Amino acid sequence: MKIVAAGASTGGPQALAAFLSGLPAGFHRPVLVVQHMAPGFTRGLADWLGKITPLRVKIGTQGEPLSGGTVYIAPEGTHMVLNRSGDSLRFSDGPPLHMVRPSVSMLFRSVAEVYGRDSAALLFSGMGADGAEELKQLRNLGAATFAQDRESSVVWGMPGEAVRLEGAEHVGPPSVLAAILSGMAAGSSNRAETTDNGERR
Repeated sequence: MKIVAAGASTGGPQALAAFLSGLPAGFHRPVLVVQHMAPGFTRGLADWLGKITPLRVKIGTQGEPLSGGTVYIAPEGTHMVLNRSGDSLRFSDGPPLHMVRPSVSMLFRSVAEVYGRDSAALLFSGMGADGAEELKQLRNLGAATFAQDRESSVVWGMPGEAVRLEGAEHVGPPSVLAAILSGMAAGSSNRAETTDNGERR
């Protein structure tokens, strides 16, 4: 697993807080987040999340190189995607998708194209279906996919649609999803440090 992407809408800030605060300080993957928000609130969200999670949280900027252990939140009014090499961010003012911009679907499509099975993607509480079909696509590629459960969601729209499409491999409250993802990341790191004959590099 080389990168994590997450999408949320109504009820998302609380879900993101529970999820991000459940990741360890040594979580060395970049985390890309699209949160549907009213104009003027994204900066406050980043500042708030930065105070309650062990990871660095910031608003993504054009051409910014990705760094492990950093959460990049999509700025208002623009789609956030990856460059072709997958090592930096780029932004598009293309038309809204699912009536929103930034769109979770746009982010997930980019992650699927660049990283495929070497990624993880999560859908948290929110209205509509933004990102649901793309989560299914990512699962088909072999990526680790997650959706917030009905009980802990404010609105079980986006994650519920992903579950209906069988796009989510893991379903649960954000804190549980964080624990599962952390375990997967630790396991993939250990495998990366081991040669084919089982010796440590």
